[in-house]
Amino acid sequence: MIPKNLPSFVRDHYKNIKQLTPIQQKCVNNGLLEESNIIACAPTASGKTLVGTMAMMSKIDKGKVIYIAPLRALAQEKYAAYKKLLENTEYNCMISTGESEQSEYLGRYDLLILTTEKLDSCIRQGASWINEIACVVIDEIHLLHDTSRGPTLEIILTLLMTLTKCQLIGLSATIGNPEELAKWLDATLVQDSWRPVELKKGIYTNKLEFFS
Repeated sequence: MIPKNLPSFVRDHYKNIKQLTPIQQKCVNNGLLEESNIIACAPTASGKTLVGTMAMMSKIDKGKVIYIAPLRALAQEKYAAYKKLLENTEYNCMISTGESEQSEYLGRYDLLILTTEKLDSCIRQGASWINEIACVVIDEIHLLHDTSRGPTLEIILTLLMTLTKCQLIGLSATIGNPEELAKWLDATLVQDSWRPVELKKGIYTNKLEFFS
């Protein structure tokens, strides 16, 4: 079940969860709800989004929490989910994905869903709320290796470590050099291979299936 030291509205929202998945429980055991930086590496659909959600909700009363989404479509999806989670609470959320938008107004919100480029813009504009950030979740953190978007993400993470004392939570299904990344972020690497549906590999030919 959802840890008891999370806000009651979080426990109520996820009341149907009777048991955490392996990656979720491992992250909790490794300081997710305290101050520890975490790199969570586990297969798709293993529960990594809730890892990020629990981290943010454990810090939302201490400062701003940010979810960095690599794509605008994903940002919209997360915004809808977190808006529902926070309804009827004292907290609010906002999505912003346009680089040209002014950044200062975002300071009135508790949870921000931003693209990598938008957070980069906020930092470059010198938004006054940057030093209020308590937790940042980086979805698809393996995009650090992407030739087009990786450099921007690397700069953002470097600045966050320099300008703030926020908790960093990286989520990924596959990271090429997880140990090196965890060392750079001063993070605990948490890995697990559990997935809700067994992955089978095989060859289909002449209407015959061969699986291993």
